Amino acid sequence: MAKRPVPRYDFKAFGEAIKAAREGRKESRKKVSDEMFISPRYLANIENKGQHPSLQIFFELMLRYNISVDQFLLETPPEKNTQRRQLDALLDGMSDTGIRIVTATAKEIAEVETEGR
Repeated sequence: MAKRPVPRYDFKAFGEAIKAAREGRKESRKKVSDEMFISPRYLANIENKGQHPSLQIFFELMLRYNISVDQFLLETPPEKNTQRRQLDALLDGMSDTGIRIVTATAKEIAEVETEGR
């Protein structure tokens, strides 16, 4: 049987997003590999070479780092990109006081940006 003539999906952008998120959390490749029961080399290849992860590892990395796969797999803009998902995850862990501070800061930023237009 002949091989299907379909180009393989390039996972480099996903790998770069995983690496940036991991480094942003100051997690070592070894720590993540140990916790996910994968080899550090496998994770390095996903991050640096765009190696195709297994579906399970892809899913676990996406959840671990709040990565929006929409921005990588869909041609239409995602509802929430990775940065918004990561901000949501941070907000979920905040107290009411923290939320009030972030809300006030966001309002000030919006006001300054509106004045600058």
